This record gives sequence, structure tokens and C-alpha cells, in this order.
Amino acid sequence: MYEQIEKIKEILLGVWGKKHYILIATWIICPVGWLAVSALPDKYEATAQVYVDTQSLLRPLMEGLMVETDPDYQVRLMVKTLLGRPNLTKIARMTDLDLQAEDSEEFEAIIEDLKTNMTIEPVGKENIFNISYEGKDPLIAKNIVQAALTVFIENTLGETRSDTDTAQKFLDKQIRDYENRLVAAEKRLTEFKKRYTGVLPTNNGGFYSALNAAKNRLRETNLQLMEAQGRLESARGQLSQEDLSSGQALSENILDNDSIATTYDERIQGLKTNLDTALISYTEKHPDVIEIRRRLDELSRLRKEEIEAYYLALTTESEDGESVNLSAANASPVYQEMRILVNQIENEIASLQVRANNYQSQVDELTEKIRTIPDIEAELVALNRGYEINKSKYEELLSRKETALMAKQADATSDKIQFRVIDPPQVPSEPSGPYRIIFYLAVLVVGVGAGAGAAFMMTQANPVVVSSNQLSRALNMPVMGVVTAASSIGLVDKEKRKTRMFIISNVLLLVLLAGFIGYSTSSQAPQTQQTKVY
Repeated sequence: MYEQIEKIKEILLGVWGKKHYILIATWIICPVGWLAVSALPDKYEATAQVYVDTQSLLRPLMEGLMVETDPDYQVRLMVKTLLGRPNLTKIARMTDLDLQAEDSEEFEAIIEDLKTNMTIEPVGKENIFNISYEGKDPLIAKNIVQAALTVFIENTLGETRSDTDTAQKFLDKQIRDYENRLVAAEKRLTEFKKRYTGVLPTNNGGFYSALNAAKNRLRETNLQLMEAQGRLESARGQLSQEDLSSGQALSENILDNDSIATTYDERIQGLKTNLDTALISYTEKHPDVIEIRRRLDELSRLRKEEIEAYYLALTTESEDGESVNLSAANASPVYQEMRILVNQIENEIASLQVRANNYQSQVDELTEKIRTIPDIEAELVALNRGYEINKSKYEELLSRKETALMAKQADATSDKIQFRVIDPPQVPSEPSGPYRIIFYLAVLVVGVGAGAGAAFMMTQANPVVVSSNQLSRALNMPVMGVVTAASSIGLVDKEKRKTRMFIISNVLLLVLLAGFIGYSTSSQAPQTQQTKVY
């Protein structure tokens, strides 16, 4: 430790011995550096403070009714992008800085200067932000901060509305797309249903239900047909057992029976009415009464002949193949009712046979198609699935469109983000820089350091013995004693003159430094005083 201290003392003594290098360096570097510092242009810093209120009253009221964006995130995003090139270009044009650039390189320099000298930073945990710019012209600095504040507010508000418009356009495009898909799916489904009308499932069931229903109807119809055929056989048996022998005994009664219609019935009825009317006014011997009776007898005879001719025409084959005249039997009311019943049953059997044939054709047709049913049903399921997907997406997009429209109307009614300028930008009255006193002192330190470094280098290149220990180490021999220099040689006086010269020189250098500091201070004082008076 002692040796190290000794070496440091030797270095310092060596540098002190070469102190004239310090004088030379300081007098060369310091005045030039101080002049350069004094020539630096003043810089003025304009600042603005703004508070961003993201606690809108509309948000809790519309919660769950519309899509909410995070206003805090939008503010943070705008803080990060404020110093982006698009915003800086907008600020430069708003403050007419672009007019000062003669070419693209100068404009790039302006943009770079704005990016370097402009800052935006939060204050504390609240949404309070400081926007500042430092420039050579105080008025331009104030205008730049004002433009940056305007861009910050407008872009933040505009970004919200831009996002809403973008979402609205996207939803409109998607709705049109899914509407076209839905129409196409409906068309395909309709054509498919038209093509397989009899095969597709209905409200009453699918194809197999239709097949089972057709088979059931066919069985019921066949059963009804068998029943009708049984009734027909029974009726024909009863009809054949009708007693034909009673025909002659009942012939006269039947011929006079008014229940049989002929072509003479209306005329006979009219003559009877006329006879009744004539008998009211005349007697039986009146010529009109006699004529009416004669004509009535004639028409009755003709009616009887017509009935007999009708019965003679009705014949049937007996069981042994002989023709039997049933004119008398046919006149029996029981026989006529049996004939009518037989005809009705025959008509019913014919109708049931037609119905059975139709049901049988349906069953055959459905049975023939049973092999294609699985493929048809699979295709129907796929078509319905695609239709339902498109329909659900279309309805969901319509709902989201209404939500986006509500959000847009809410944004137009009340801003979710509100700005309050706490401290508007002002024209700075005092320069904020450069810090010339610090620069002056830094130049002084650099000058002294450069001189000391030069003196140290010279001691290493041309070493001087400053102590007995240094001499002993250099010669590797012990030093027995030290003899001081005599005053008659003049070395002490010479060393004192050098020291006085060094002190005087440094004092003059400090005086010069004080002069530069005073000049810089006095050059700012009038402007400050003038600004305050104004």
C-alpha cells in the first residue's frame, strides 16, 4: 500500500513538473470550447398536460346490449403511436414545417427532429399525460405541442368510430354473403323436395310410415272387398229363393200398383184432377164427365199394357238353363228391394276393387323405391344441415349488426373517451437549454484533463527523478543521502516563478470562464424580464 501511494505521489510530482503542458492545453481548448458553447442556439420547451377520462356513464347503462371496446387500451395505443411517422407528418403539415423543406431530405430531417425532441409520457397512475417539445423557436414549439395535442385527441376519438365503421362494413359484407348462401341452400332444398315429393318424410312420418300406411289401407280395402263379396253371395241366394209361384196371384195387384212409374202417369193424374173438378159442378151424366171417364179408362188400359210389356221383357236363366218369365215375381216389392240391394253391393264391390288396385300400385311403387331411400334421406339430412348452418349464421350476423349499429349510435350520442386539457401549451418565456454552465465546466474539465494527460505522457517519455526512492529503484542501489540545491543556483526561484505563472494563468482562465457565464446569464435576463412585463 505504501509503495502504491509513493508511486502516485511520484506521478503527481512528475505531472506537476510538466505543468506548463496543462497551461498550454487549457488555453487552447477552453477558450475555443467556451466560444462554441456560447454560440449554441437557445432551446425552448413547450408543454401541455391533458387528462383522458375513460369512465363514461353510458358504459354501465349499455352493458350487455352492445359490444364494448377497451378505451384504456385505445388510449395506450395512441400514446405509443403518436410519434409514428403518419402522425409526425400530420403535425409537420399542421404547423407548416413542411413548407420549410426544399426537398425530401430536409423533410426527413424535420420528421426526425420532431421524433427526437417530442415526448409524451404519463404522469402518475391516472390518465394524465404530458406532451412536450423542445425547439429553437418558442412559437413553433408551442404550435407543435398544440398540433400534437389535437392529433392525439382526434385520432383517439376517430379510431373508435373508425373501428365501428369497419366492423359495420365487415358485417354487411358477411350478411350479403350468407344471404346468398341461404338463398342457394333454400333453392337446392326446394328442388330436392320437388324431385322426391312422395318419398321425403312428412309431418305424418317418413317413407316407411307411408309404406306401412299404404299396406294397411290395402288390407282394409281387401277386407271390405271380401265382406262385400260375401254380402253379394248372400243377397243373390236370397233373390234366387224368392217364390215365383206367387207371381200370378199378385199380378193384378202389381199392375194396379201406383208405385210403378209409366209414361201415362202424369196424364192419368191430370185427368183425375179434372174429373174431381167437373164432378163438383156437374153430375155423372154430364157429357164432360163421361168424356173424362172414357179417356181415363183408355189411359189406364194403356198403362196396364205398358207394365205387362215391361214384365214380359224381364227374364232370367234358371239353374238348369231354362228361361223363366219373372214378370209376376218382379212385381213383388221384396224382389225389387233384393234386386236393388244386389246392384248396390255390385257397385260397392267395383268401387272397392278400384281402390284396392290403386293401393296395390302404391305399395308396389314404394316397395320399388325402398333401395334408394337411404341415399335420399342422407342427401336430405346434408341439405338440411347446410341450410340450418347458413340460417343460424345469417341470423347471428343480423343480431351482431344490430349490436354494432347500437354501438355506433351510442358513440355518436356520447363519447366514451373524453379529454380535458389541464394545462394548455404556452409560448415558453425562458429557454430550457442548453445548460451552458454545465457545458462550460465540462470544457474546463476536458482542457485540464487533456493537459494533465499530455504532462503524464511526457513524464513517461522523458522521465525526471523526483524522489530518492525513485532513484534507488532506477539504479538498484541504495541512496545514502540527499543534497538540496543551493539558492545561488536559482533553481528554487525558477520553480517559484513557474508556480506563480501557473496560478496567475489559471486565475485568468477562471475569470474568462466567469465572463462567459455572466454573458450567457445576461443574454437571457432581458428576454425573461420582457416576457414578464408583457
